[in-house]
Amino acid sequence: MSTQLDPLSLAGDLLYTVKTEGETDWLREHLATLERPRLERGLAGREQKLSFWLNCYNAYGQLLLEEESSLLSGGVIDRWKFFARDRVPVSGVWLSLNDIEHGLLRRSKLPWGLGYLPRPFPSPFERQFRLEECDPRIHFALGRGGENCPPITVYSPGNVDEELDIAVEWYLEENAEYDADEEVATIPRLFSRYRGDFGGKRGILEFLREYNAVPAGASPSLKYVRSNREPEFDLDLEHDELRP
Repeated sequence: MSTQLDPLSLAGDLLYTVKTEGETDWLREHLATLERPRLERGLAGREQKLSFWLNCYNAYGQLLLEEESSLLSGGVIDRWKFFARDRVPVSGVWLSLNDIEHGLLRRSKLPWGLGYLPRPFPSPFERQFRLEECDPRIHFALGRGGENCPPITVYSPGNVDEELDIAVEWYLEENAEYDADEEVATIPRLFSRYRGDFGGKRGILEFLREYNAVPAGASPSLKYVRSNREPEFDLDLEHDELRP
């Protein structure tokens, strides 16, 4: 394991250490106190930002699950707190899991609104270090502890696109079905929930064709279903759950 104190090594080493049940305190401290110029140099490009924030999310998602799993056995508000509380320190800034996913990886979008509504008032930190465009493949790389989630892997800036392709292929193989007789593709509800990230229905179909979940040239109707194997931690709230 690398001991270099650059941002990419720190995030990757933290996730690796979490996966191997090692001591994480010193890595978390270095990430928390990382000098801003060093972070700026480390996250100079798209691949660097993408791999860094994926590794940070997956590492802290597992750490917080171990430390505060009781929140997830509570009600809607408790589960919301798990994702919304600022408990991820990076370079002197406290972030939440929502900040990383929806602010930095999805380029400042709200977790609801079908992937079309912008996240209001992003912080200067978020504007500086977010991705320039939302890459919908991140939805298949964020580990949420469920059986239907892809295995958590350490993403490297040099191979992040190839690694994301593998994660998408694995996920669709496990969770998407195509009925050629009925011309129906049954896919996870996240496609509907974040349809704007994929470019609407047309973009979803192109995405499914690209990863061989439906045949080239096919234009099936789409059926969105919630998996029977729910993630161990996820915040997938319907509007009705948020009403008093």
